[in-house]
Amino acid sequence: MRASLIGAALVALYTILISSADAITKLIAGGYAAPQLFCLSGLIVVALSLLMDRLPSQQQGLRTRSPRAMAVRSGATVLAAVCFFNAFGALPLADVFLFIGLMPLLSGLMSGLILREQVRPSAWFALTAGFIGVLSLFPGGLQAVTTGHLFGLGAAVFGTLSIVMSRYIGRHESNVLAQVFYPNLALFVAMGAVLPFVWVPMPLFDLAWVVVYAAVLFSARWVLVLSLRKLAVYVVTPLMNLQFVWMVILGAVFFGELPTTATLLGVAIVMVSGLYLVWEQFAPEQAEDTLVRNFKTDP
Repeated sequence: MRASLIGAALVALYTILISSADAITKLIAGGYAAPQLFCLSGLIVVALSLLMDRLPSQQQGLRTRSPRAMAVRSGATVLAAVCFFNAFGALPLADVFLFIGLMPLLSGLMSGLILREQVRPSAWFALTAGFIGVLSLFPGGLQAVTTGHLFGLGAAVFGTLSIVMSRYIGRHESNVLAQVFYPNLALFVAMGAVLPFVWVPMPLFDLAWVVVYAAVLFSARWVLVLSLRKLAVYVVTPLMNLQFVWMVILGAVFFGELPTTATLLGVAIVMVSGLYLVWEQFAPEQAEDTLVRNFKTDP
């Protein structure tokens, strides 16, 4: 039970960090192409990882016992970043976040196929309720299918695959730093190949925001990997929808975007379904602990 609660707290912290990174992106990315932002931020995260690797407490280095799985995770991370950027360019923000709402359902499917994790029927009910909650955030519904929608679907699929592979890797090794380093190295290399064609000179103020963005992103990905070692993927991804709450707050405070009644209703449904999944995760553990204690105290 304690591990589940710690995992839930880590996911909540992750949503705060990743929402802050999204807000920084909204502030500075308007005048720059995706490769410029991702290449610079990827380079900074790689540099931070190398610095962390020099700490005495980091005894595992950057070695990984799962090179193939790490390659899949890294490739999925790059593809998800590209798809998300193109989806944001072609669709309203609300439509893109709708695809993010698909990630818990996708994670349930992928967890069964890749991780062999059994998702109980009650959890599927909570996952479906959470998805309905995400739909409530966008009362206008989906438009006709366009290229932007395909990019949004691709972002959800590859983003979920990256998360599932992180948990898969976590089963075979405890080196969190490697899981942060290699996906960002792949992002830096892939975006760096395109950077010469899209580079725009950056003032120091914008460059400073990129540094802050990379530091926040580094922290967010570190925390996410830690949480995936304590909670099942299908529990983590609905809790990640808590970022809608922080997005509502950041939008209201910094961008003057006030939520509608439908938005508040959707957030409430998402939060309740996420909390239920956490309870559903540790309730069997609590029951087992109670059974063990009763057995020990039995005369």
